Amino acid sequence: MSLDERKLDVLRAVVEDYIATQEPVGSKSLVERHQLRVSSATVRNDMAVLEEEGYIHQPHTSAGRVPTDKGYRLFVDRLSRVKPLSPAERRAIQRLLSGAVDLDDIVHRTVRLLAQLTRQVAVVQYPSLARSTVRHLELVTLAPGRLMLVMITNTGRVEQRLVDMPGPVGEEDVLDLRSRINEKLSGHRLSDSPTLIATLVDEAPAQLRPAMTTLSSVLLETLVERQEERLSLAGTANLARGTALDFPGSFRGVLEALEEEVVLLKLIGEVESPTTLRIRIGDENEYEGLRTTSVVSTGYGPGSVVVGGLGVLGPTRMDYPGTIAAVRAVARYVGELLAQN
Repeated sequence: MSLDERKLDVLRAVVEDYIATQEPVGSKSLVERHQLRVSSATVRNDMAVLEEEGYIHQPHTSAGRVPTDKGYRLFVDRLSRVKPLSPAERRAIQRLLSGAVDLDDIVHRTVRLLAQLTRQVAVVQYPSLARSTVRHLELVTLAPGRLMLVMITNTGRVEQRLVDMPGPVGEEDVLDLRSRINEKLSGHRLSDSPTLIATLVDEAPAQLRPAMTTLSSVLLETLVERQEERLSLAGTANLARGTALDFPGSFRGVLEALEEEVVLLKLIGEVESPTTLRIRIGDENEYEGLRTTSVVSTGYGPGSVVVGGLGVLGPTRMDYPGTIAAVRAVARYVGELLAQN
Protein backbone atom coordinates (compact mmCIF):
# COMPACT_ATOMS: atom_id res chain seq x y z
CA MET A 1 0.00 0.00 0.00
CA SER A 2 1.40 3.41 -0.95
CA LEU A 3 0.73 6.23 1.47
CA ASP A 4 -0.99 9.42 0.37
CA GLU A 5 0.56 12.82 1.08
CA ARG A 6 -1.50 13.39 4.24
CA LYS A 7 -0.32 10.16 5.85
CA LEU A 8 3.26 10.97 4.78
CA ASP A 9 2.86 14.36 6.50
CA VAL A 10 1.66 12.59 9.66
CA LEU A 11 4.62 10.17 9.54
CA ARG A 12 7.02 13.09 8.99
CA ALA A 13 5.50 14.88 12.00
CA VAL A 14 5.78 11.74 14.19
CA VAL A 15 9.44 11.30 13.27
CA GLU A 16 10.32 14.97 13.79
CA ASP A 17 8.53 15.14 17.16
CA TYR A 18 10.06 11.90 18.43
CA ILE A 19 13.55 13.04 17.42
CA ALA A 20 12.98 16.38 19.17
CA THR A 21 11.26 15.19 22.37
CA GLN A 22 12.49 11.59 22.79
CA GLU A 23 8.93 10.82 23.90
CA PRO A 24 6.26 8.68 22.17
CA VAL A 25 4.03 10.95 20.09
CA GLY A 26 0.25 11.22 20.41
CA SER A 27 -2.30 12.51 17.88
CA LYS A 28 -3.29 15.49 20.04
CA SER A 29 0.27 16.80 20.30
CA LEU A 30 0.72 16.38 16.52
CA VAL A 31 -2.31 18.54 15.78
CA GLU A 32 -1.12 21.17 18.27
CA ARG A 33 2.48 21.32 16.99
CA HIS A 34 2.02 20.89 13.25
CA GLN A 35 -0.21 22.56 10.70
CA LEU A 36 -1.82 19.33 9.50
CA ARG A 37 -5.17 21.06 8.81
CA VAL A 38 -7.15 18.00 9.96
CA SER A 39 -8.81 16.93 13.19
CA SER A 40 -7.31 14.76 15.93
CA ALA A 41 -9.69 11.96 14.89
CA THR A 42 -8.34 12.02 11.32
CA VAL A 43 -4.76 12.00 12.61
CA ARG A 44 -5.63 9.05 14.90
CA ASN A 45 -7.01 7.15 11.91
CA ASP A 46 -3.92 7.94 9.85
CA MET A 47 -1.67 6.82 12.71
CA ALA A 48 -3.63 3.56 12.92
CA VAL A 49 -2.95 2.96 9.21
CA LEU A 50 0.74 3.83 9.65
CA GLU A 51 0.93 1.37 12.55
CA GLU A 52 -0.85 -1.34 10.58
CA GLU A 53 1.64 -0.83 7.73
CA GLY A 54 4.61 -1.07 10.10
CA TYR A 55 5.83 2.55 9.94
CA ILE A 56 5.18 3.36 13.61
CA HIS A 57 4.51 1.27 16.71
CA GLN A 58 3.34 1.59 20.30
CA PRO A 59 6.26 0.87 22.67
CA HIS A 60 3.92 0.44 25.67
CA THR A 61 0.30 1.01 26.57
CA SER A 62 0.44 4.81 26.42
CA ALA A 63 -1.30 6.57 23.55
CA GLY A 64 1.99 7.59 21.99
CA ARG A 65 3.71 6.04 18.97
CA VAL A 66 7.34 5.94 17.86
CA PRO A 67 8.76 5.37 14.36
CA THR A 68 10.02 1.94 13.31
CA ASP A 69 13.10 1.32 11.15
CA LYS A 70 10.71 1.13 8.18
CA GLY A 71 9.23 4.51 9.17
CA TYR A 72 12.65 6.14 9.44
CA ARG A 73 13.64 4.69 6.05
CA LEU A 74 10.56 6.17 4.35
CA PHE A 75 11.17 9.49 6.13
CA VAL A 76 14.78 9.58 4.86
CA ASP A 77 13.85 8.44 1.34
CA ARG A 78 11.14 11.12 1.07
CA LEU A 79 13.26 13.80 2.74
CA SER A 80 12.47 16.93 0.75
CA ARG A 81 14.77 19.24 2.66
CA VAL A 82 18.15 18.84 4.29
CA LYS A 83 18.61 21.20 7.20
CA PRO A 84 21.20 23.77 6.03
CA LEU A 85 24.18 24.42 8.27
CA SER A 86 24.14 27.82 9.90
CA PRO A 87 26.73 30.41 8.82
CA ALA A 88 28.36 29.98 12.25
CA GLU A 89 28.65 26.20 11.72
CA ARG A 90 30.15 26.70 8.26
CA ARG A 91 32.67 29.21 9.61
CA ALA A 92 33.56 26.81 12.43
CA ILE A 93 34.22 24.00 9.93
CA GLN A 94 36.34 26.20 7.72
CA ARG A 95 38.29 27.74 10.60
CA LEU A 96 38.98 24.44 12.36
CA LEU A 97 40.02 22.47 9.28
CA SER A 98 42.05 25.23 7.63
CA GLY A 99 44.26 25.38 10.73
CA ALA A 100 45.40 21.76 10.34
CA VAL A 101 49.17 21.32 9.97
CA ASP A 102 49.40 17.76 8.58
CA LEU A 103 47.32 14.71 7.71
CA ASP A 104 47.07 13.42 11.28
CA ASP A 105 45.88 16.84 12.37
CA ILE A 106 43.30 16.97 9.55
CA VAL A 107 41.86 13.57 10.54
CA HIS A 108 41.76 14.33 14.28
CA ARG A 109 40.16 17.75 13.74
CA THR A 110 37.62 16.24 11.30
CA VAL A 111 36.46 13.47 13.62
CA ARG A 112 36.11 15.82 16.61
CA LEU A 113 34.23 18.34 14.48
CA LEU A 114 31.77 15.72 13.18
CA ALA A 115 31.08 14.48 16.71
CA GLN A 116 30.45 18.04 17.91
CA LEU A 117 28.19 19.01 14.99
CA THR A 118 26.03 15.87 15.10
CA ARG A 119 26.34 14.91 18.79
CA GLN A 120 26.86 11.32 17.64
CA VAL A 121 29.83 8.96 17.34
CA ALA A 122 32.06 10.09 14.45
CA VAL A 123 34.38 7.83 12.45
CA VAL A 124 36.97 8.98 9.90
CA GLN A 125 39.11 6.65 7.81
CA TYR A 126 42.63 7.84 7.04
CA PRO A 127 43.25 8.21 3.30
CA SER A 128 43.75 4.68 2.01
CA LEU A 129 47.22 3.89 0.67
CA ALA A 130 45.70 1.76 -2.08
CA ARG A 131 43.62 4.71 -3.36
CA SER A 132 46.39 7.31 -3.09
CA THR A 133 48.96 8.32 -5.69
CA VAL A 134 52.68 8.87 -5.19
CA ARG A 135 53.56 12.55 -5.01
CA HIS A 136 57.24 12.19 -4.26
CA LEU A 137 59.76 9.66 -3.01
CA GLU A 138 62.90 10.66 -1.14
CA LEU A 139 66.05 8.64 -0.32
CA VAL A 140 68.16 9.85 2.59
CA THR A 141 71.60 8.44 3.39
CA LEU A 142 71.90 7.54 7.08
CA ALA A 143 75.12 5.49 6.84
CA PRO A 144 77.20 4.11 3.94
CA GLY A 145 75.01 1.00 3.67
CA ARG A 146 71.72 2.28 5.12
CA LEU A 147 69.07 4.55 3.56
CA MET A 148 65.78 6.05 4.72
CA LEU A 149 63.02 5.71 2.13
CA VAL A 150 60.31 8.38 2.53
CA MET A 151 57.17 8.20 0.38
CA ILE A 152 54.68 11.10 0.30
CA THR A 153 51.24 10.59 -1.24
CA ASN A 154 48.88 13.10 -2.82
CA THR A 155 46.78 13.02 0.37
CA GLY A 156 49.70 14.00 2.59
CA ARG A 157 50.19 10.52 3.99
CA VAL A 158 53.88 9.84 4.73
CA GLU A 159 55.40 6.35 4.82
CA GLN A 160 58.97 5.86 6.05
CA ARG A 161 61.15 2.74 5.85
CA LEU A 162 64.74 2.00 6.89
CA VAL A 163 66.55 0.09 4.14
CA ASP A 164 69.74 -1.92 4.73
CA MET A 165 71.51 -1.97 1.37
CA PRO A 166 73.66 -4.87 0.07
CA GLY A 167 76.71 -2.57 0.24
CA PRO A 168 77.78 1.10 0.45
CA VAL A 169 75.92 3.42 -1.94
CA GLY A 170 77.57 6.65 -3.12
CA GLU A 171 75.67 9.94 -3.13
CA GLU A 172 75.52 10.10 -6.94
CA ASP A 173 74.04 6.60 -7.05
CA VAL A 174 71.48 7.58 -4.40
CA LEU A 175 70.40 10.54 -6.56
CA ASP A 176 70.18 8.28 -9.63
CA LEU A 177 68.10 5.69 -7.77
CA ARG A 178 65.75 8.38 -6.43
CA SER A 179 65.34 9.92 -9.90
CA ARG A 180 64.52 6.57 -11.52
CA ILE A 181 61.98 5.60 -8.85
CA ASN A 182 60.23 9.02 -8.94
CA GLU A 183 60.11 9.01 -12.74
CA LYS A 184 58.45 5.59 -12.66
CA LEU A 185 55.99 6.03 -9.77
CA SER A 186 55.10 9.73 -9.41
CA GLY A 187 51.45 10.42 -10.21
CA HIS A 188 50.49 6.73 -10.25
CA ARG A 189 48.01 5.09 -7.89
CA LEU A 190 49.72 2.91 -5.35
CA SER A 191 47.41 0.02 -6.24
CA ASP A 192 48.87 0.13 -9.80
CA SER A 193 52.49 0.46 -8.65
CA PRO A 194 53.59 -3.21 -8.18
CA THR A 195 53.79 -3.77 -11.95
CA LEU A 196 55.77 -0.53 -12.36
CA ILE A 197 58.15 -1.43 -9.53
CA ALA A 198 58.85 -4.79 -11.14
CA THR A 199 60.33 -3.01 -14.19
CA LEU A 200 62.71 -0.83 -12.13
CA VAL A 201 65.26 -3.63 -11.65
CA ASP A 202 65.20 -4.63 -15.34
CA GLU A 203 65.78 -1.04 -16.45
CA ALA A 204 68.55 -0.23 -13.91
CA PRO A 205 72.19 -0.23 -15.11
CA ALA A 206 74.30 -3.17 -13.88
CA GLN A 207 76.05 -1.25 -11.10
CA LEU A 208 72.71 -0.09 -9.59
CA ARG A 209 70.87 -3.39 -9.97
CA PRO A 210 71.67 -4.86 -6.50
CA ALA A 211 70.64 -1.60 -4.78
CA MET A 212 67.50 -1.25 -6.93
CA THR A 213 66.55 -4.87 -6.19
CA THR A 214 66.67 -4.15 -2.44
CA LEU A 215 64.72 -0.89 -2.78
CA SER A 216 62.11 -2.52 -5.01
CA SER A 217 61.44 -5.27 -2.50
CA VAL A 218 60.98 -2.67 0.27
CA LEU A 219 58.65 -0.64 -1.96
CA LEU A 220 56.57 -3.72 -2.75
CA GLU A 221 56.35 -4.55 0.94
CA THR A 222 55.27 -0.97 1.66
CA LEU A 223 52.59 -0.93 -1.03
CA VAL A 224 51.30 -4.48 -0.90
CA GLU A 225 51.87 -5.82 2.58
CA ARG A 226 51.56 -2.59 4.58
CA GLN A 227 48.16 -1.39 3.37
CA GLU A 228 46.58 -1.55 6.80
CA GLU A 229 43.74 0.93 7.13
CA ARG A 230 43.62 3.38 10.01
CA LEU A 231 40.60 4.95 11.66
CA SER A 232 39.95 7.77 14.08
CA LEU A 233 36.93 7.75 16.41
CA ALA A 234 35.35 10.48 18.56
CA GLY A 235 32.14 11.11 20.49
CA THR A 236 31.58 7.65 21.97
CA ALA A 237 30.34 9.35 25.16
CA ASN A 238 27.45 10.78 23.09
CA LEU A 239 25.88 7.30 23.16
CA ALA A 240 25.25 7.75 26.87
CA ARG A 241 22.70 10.47 26.07
CA GLY A 242 20.41 7.81 24.60
CA THR A 243 17.23 6.63 26.28
CA ALA A 244 16.11 3.07 27.03
CA LEU A 245 14.03 3.24 23.85
CA ASP A 246 17.11 4.04 21.74
CA PHE A 247 19.06 0.94 22.71
CA PRO A 248 16.64 -1.82 23.78
CA GLY A 249 18.32 -4.05 26.36
CA SER A 250 21.75 -2.45 26.39
CA PHE A 251 24.18 -0.74 24.06
CA ARG A 252 26.99 -3.16 24.90
CA GLY A 253 26.75 -4.57 21.37
CA VAL A 254 27.20 -1.07 19.96
CA LEU A 255 30.31 -0.49 22.08
CA GLU A 256 31.74 -3.86 21.03
CA ALA A 257 31.16 -2.99 17.36
CA LEU A 258 32.98 0.32 17.81
CA GLU A 259 36.05 -1.64 18.93
CA GLU A 260 36.08 -3.71 15.72
CA GLU A 261 37.96 -1.79 13.02
CA VAL A 262 36.89 -4.27 10.34
CA VAL A 263 33.23 -3.55 11.13
CA LEU A 264 33.75 0.23 11.08
CA LEU A 265 35.72 0.09 7.81
CA LYS A 266 32.89 -1.85 6.20
CA LEU A 267 30.44 0.79 7.41
CA ILE A 268 32.26 3.86 6.10
CA GLY A 269 35.01 2.69 3.75
CA GLU A 270 33.07 1.30 0.79
CA VAL A 271 31.83 4.50 -0.87
CA GLU A 272 33.19 4.99 -4.40
CA SER A 273 32.02 8.56 -5.03
CA PRO A 274 32.26 11.68 -2.82
CA THR A 275 28.73 12.61 -3.93
CA THR A 276 27.26 9.30 -2.71
CA LEU A 277 25.67 9.29 0.73
CA ARG A 278 24.86 5.98 2.42
CA ILE A 279 22.32 5.71 5.22
CA ARG A 280 21.88 2.39 7.01
CA ILE A 281 18.96 2.28 9.45
CA GLY A 282 18.53 -0.34 12.18
CA ASP A 283 18.19 -3.82 10.72
CA GLU A 284 19.84 -2.67 7.47
CA ASN A 285 23.14 -2.94 9.36
CA GLU A 286 24.75 -6.32 8.76
CA TYR A 287 26.44 -6.39 12.16
CA GLU A 288 23.96 -7.52 14.81
CA GLY A 289 25.35 -5.22 17.49
CA LEU A 290 24.51 -2.17 15.38
CA ARG A 291 20.87 -2.98 14.64
CA THR A 292 19.63 -0.39 17.11
CA THR A 293 21.69 2.31 15.33
CA SER A 294 21.76 4.31 12.12
CA VAL A 295 24.93 5.10 10.17
CA VAL A 296 25.27 8.08 7.80
CA SER A 297 28.47 7.94 5.71
CA THR A 298 30.11 9.27 2.57
CA GLY A 299 33.45 9.24 0.82
CA TYR A 300 35.90 12.13 0.71
CA GLY A 301 38.90 13.06 -1.37
CA PRO A 302 40.39 15.67 -3.72
CA GLY A 303 38.05 16.41 -6.63
CA SER A 304 36.04 13.37 -7.70
CA VAL A 305 38.55 10.87 -6.25
CA VAL A 306 37.60 9.01 -3.06
CA VAL A 307 40.55 8.26 -0.78
CA GLY A 308 38.64 7.42 2.40
CA GLY A 309 35.29 7.43 4.13
CA LEU A 310 33.77 9.31 7.05
CA GLY A 311 30.48 9.16 8.85
CA VAL A 312 28.52 9.16 12.09
CA LEU A 313 26.75 6.48 14.08
CA GLY A 314 23.94 7.02 16.57
CA PRO A 315 20.50 5.80 17.62
CA THR A 316 17.89 5.41 14.87
CA ARG A 317 16.25 8.43 16.53
CA MET A 318 18.79 10.84 15.09
CA ASP A 319 18.34 14.21 13.42
CA TYR A 320 18.66 12.91 9.85
CA PRO A 321 18.34 16.27 8.01
CA GLY A 322 20.97 17.89 10.25
CA THR A 323 23.28 14.86 10.28
CA ILE A 324 23.18 14.49 6.48
CA ALA A 325 24.04 18.18 6.04
CA ALA A 326 26.95 17.98 8.50
CA VAL A 327 28.44 14.81 6.98
CA ARG A 328 28.22 16.23 3.45
CA ALA A 329 29.68 19.61 4.41
CA VAL A 330 32.60 18.20 6.39
CA ALA A 331 33.45 15.70 3.62
CA ARG A 332 33.44 18.52 1.06
CA TYR A 333 35.73 20.73 3.18
CA VAL A 334 38.18 17.87 3.80
CA GLY A 335 38.25 17.11 0.07
CA GLU A 336 39.00 20.75 -0.74
CA LEU A 337 41.75 20.78 1.88
CA LEU A 338 43.41 17.68 0.43
CA ALA A 339 43.16 19.16 -3.08
CA GLN A 340 45.08 22.25 -1.93
CA ASN A 341 47.95 20.32 -0.34
